Amino acid sequence: MSYAHLDAYSRRLQAAHEVVTAAAPVPAGPRKLIRDSWRRSLAAGIDPDAPGAPAAHDPGQVKNAFETHPLRPLLPLIKQTLRTVADEGEHIMVLTDREGRVLWRDGHTATMRRADEVGLAGGYRWAEEAAGTNGIGTALALRRPVHVYSEEHLMRVLRVWSCSAAPITDPETGQLLGCVDVSGTAPSLHPATVALVAATAKLAETQLALRMRDHDDSLRRRYESLRARPAVLLSAGGRVIAGDPGGQLGPRLQLPVTGERMILRDGRIALLEPFSDGYLLRATSNTASTPAALALTFLGDGPPTAIVGGRKVLLSLRHAEILAILALHPRGLTAEQLSFHLYGDLGNPVTIRAEIHRLRTQLDVPIDAKPYHLACPVEADFLDLRRLLAADHPASLVARAYPGPLLARSESPEIRRERDELEVLVRTCLLQRGAPEDLWTYAQTMNGREDFQLLERLTSSLPQADPRAAAARARLRAP
Repeated sequence: MSYAHLDAYSRRLQAAHEVVTAAAPVPAGPRKLIRDSWRRSLAAGIDPDAPGAPAAHDPGQVKNAFETHPLRPLLPLIKQTLRTVADEGEHIMVLTDREGRVLWRDGHTATMRRADEVGLAGGYRWAEEAAGTNGIGTALALRRPVHVYSEEHLMRVLRVWSCSAAPITDPETGQLLGCVDVSGTAPSLHPATVALVAATAKLAETQLALRMRDHDDSLRRRYESLRARPAVLLSAGGRVIAGDPGGQLGPRLQLPVTGERMILRDGRIALLEPFSDGYLLRATSNTASTPAALALTFLGDGPPTAIVGGRKVLLSLRHAEILAILALHPRGLTAEQLSFHLYGDLGNPVTIRAEIHRLRTQLDVPIDAKPYHLACPVEADFLDLRRLLAADHPASLVARAYPGPLLARSESPEIRRERDELEVLVRTCLLQRGAPEDLWTYAQTMNGREDFQLLERLTSSLPQADPRAAAARARLRAP
């Protein structure tokens, strides 16, 4: 982009800022990447007049967090790759975790002093929902390299800065590890810097992949030294390393959050056994002595249902609440604890014992006592949703996995807590990362139908002639 074009673009951005800070819809002035980021940032409540990024860690916490972070061993490589551009351009280099918290920085002394003024320093958080549109936060949100020019920042205080950033992904899990960034005062940072930063991130990922391969080889050698190997060798993240020559399990398994049992694709139950710093997976036969898996469907408007041994059963609200709470507490609960989670301070353990007896009799669910826990493999739509959210999966998967609140009629304190938390996590995920199609899917849920912020986002992001935009406008006008 020439300087003349850059000046013209800056004038358009300045005019757009005046519109946005007056609480009007985001205009067409910024390029689409920035326009979308402004929308996400404003939806997250970012104040354009904020003094800078918020603090997330104190210095002691930053040091401890960085020393144990997977990117710490790669710091010499990152510094060596970016040092020349940082020194020659009087820029600074920054490394963050996946939440945008600055773990390390280095570079030109005077530029670092200016960076201190806006929180571009250790312990401060630069995710979009914390600091608005910026190279680090937008690269993490989009999961790709980004250059943010000065006036493209939403916060006014950042408009003397430009930054190029690229995310770094863990080859073991596919999840974000953090972000590498080069920042400087505009117009000193050339947009082409983003290519070097992207190459640095790719180089870091290559090094991680090589280390992972070396670790796999070491783990495989220990596995092959066993006299008998009637098991599949898994990495700590669930990747299949050995023992599945036909590839029937696929390249990766979703490990259970808790417990040692999991259900394979063919319905067999398998046991996880720690092995070195990975796992051995031993499949067992699903015989009559093995409890049948319990599958729960508790999200959305429909009646709560359970599938036990291939039999679908409609549940009463009370039985659904008990099963949901036991699924959320796989290590088990005493009668007093379960009573408190169901009824609060007014609960009675005697009532709980009677409910558990009826549940065992009517549903034939194996519930062991002392403490009460589900003595069978459990699958549940709300547990699957939690795993999707925790693993940073695409917003489209989250939208499809959420048909509505967890047991919407329940007044159980524990169910209400879990229901509210899931609603907040899903809504935040979709507002920050969701496409219009994902927002529309959420708008069909019980709470999404009257979510004014979401409906306004739909009206601004969908074409005016789109029937979904018309439906959103109609809901906004409804009394």
